Amino acid sequence: MAASYDFPQDLTDAQDELRQVRADLQTVYRRVPWSAEPLDAWETHENAWRAASRPASPGWDAQDAAEIARLRTREVDLAQAIITHPFWSSLAPDDVLAARNALKHHHEQQMADASS
Repeated sequence: MAASYDFPQDLTDAQDELRQVRADLQTVYRRVPWSAEPLDAWETHENAWRAASRPASPGWDAQDAAEIARLRTREVDLAQAIITHPFWSSLAPDDVLAARNALKHHHEQQMADASS
């Protein structure tokens, strides 16, 4: 059985927000055109080892670009806060990797505990 860690609330809150920010980014990326800048349609040469193509892209509008920039900045800020949190220095060096992995999955564990 995996070890259990007593994570500080601010650390779990940051991890939960990071998970949500990444989900929000994926939602925006699915909605916007494939290219941030306007680009013509293209396709690979007929002798290319793997055929690929893209339709023309009008680029991202200013609102989408601002939303993506805001989410990316927040993602970096949260990741930095998690990585540099003082909690990690309270663990033995050999336990840090397992603890960080447990933090990434603590939400799933909470959901499993709540359903049982």
